[in-house]
Amino acid sequence: MSVSIIIIIVTCLISYTALNNYDQLDKLSMQPYMVKNHNEYYRFITSGFVHADYSHLIFNMLTLFFFGPYVEDVFMALFGLKLMYPVYYLLGIIVSDIPSYLKHRNNSYYASLGASGAISAVLFTFILVEPWTSIGVFFFIKMPAVLYGVLFLFLSAYLSRKGGSNINHDAHFWGALFGIVFPLAFHPELGARFVQLLLSRLH
Repeated sequence: MSVSIIIIIVTCLISYTALNNYDQLDKLSMQPYMVKNHNEYYRFITSGFVHADYSHLIFNMLTLFFFGPYVEDVFMALFGLKLMYPVYYLLGIIVSDIPSYLKHRNNSYYASLGASGAISAVLFTFILVEPWTSIGVFFFIKMPAVLYGVLFLFLSAYLSRKGGSNINHDAHFWGALFGIVFPLAFHPELGARFVQLLLSRLH
């Protein structure tokens, strides 16, 4: 069983129980004020395993299901360590929450949740490696992965400005950036490969 499938199972179980128990949802969500004033640093990780509703959960887990196993294989080829992928996934949750923490650490009313940061990291690592692979949006609209990534970021920016939910749309951007920077930091040759793949289709 792949690490991604294990993450999906664990996330679904925790999210399901939290959606049926508000106190648990409250304790596991990212609340920068509680982190700063009560040292509840665990929220940087637990917030990535609870979701705002079932549609939020399903969207994130489907994305991980389709792209996670491939990125796992890429990481095995690059690092030769199965442990590197789960470390990268958890770091994706943590790193994508840091900007929100810094922005809202004095706001006792702010809370966010979801695996969006880690999922975006996985998606954009995939795009870095396979920019021209066709991705099905809503299962029937086909487009290149690199175009999907651009539209994904624009939509995240729009929803972030719009607000009105506990979904951390800012985490989409920072998770995406982490998904690109993390593999490039260890294997910068992936950057040149990405550019070559882009140019190969544009000529």
